[in-house]
Amino acid sequence: MASNATGTPVQTTRRPFATGWTVFAAVIMIFGGAMAIFEGIAAIAKDDLIVVTRNYAYQMNTAGWGWIHLILGILVVLAGIALFGGAVWARAVGIVLAGLSMIANFLWLPYYPFWAIVIIALDIFVIWALCVGSTRETAEV
Repeated sequence: MASNATGTPVQTTRRPFATGWTVFAAVIMIFGGAMAIFEGIAAIAKDDLIVVTRNYAYQMNTAGWGWIHLILGILVVLAGIALFGGAVWARAVGIVLAGLSMIANFLWLPYYPFWAIVIIALDIFVIWALCVGSTRETAEV
């Protein structure tokens, strides 16, 4: 039980759905996951279309990267959908998947630098939103 400014105890109830920053993170995760799915499909289907920078510190077959982005994108979309329920486990999974997406896109920099930087920035916002946002509590006086 919480108290208001006058010290009177107030009953708080939690709503069973996400609000605020959690909804923002869910929408961005669904968008970013869908883009990763498309990116993965493109890398698998047309791996000769992607230009690889020469003499980079690490190299991987673009079809392999395509599978990584496809699987990670599907997981990110599913976690984004689960976030609308406001479950704490979905927030934790979302933070982990956004972190993995950041790592994958950092390693993807030699292939599509601009897009990788955009997705890394979105993942930073998702992690921040999931760490600060929570389900809304309403006070009944």
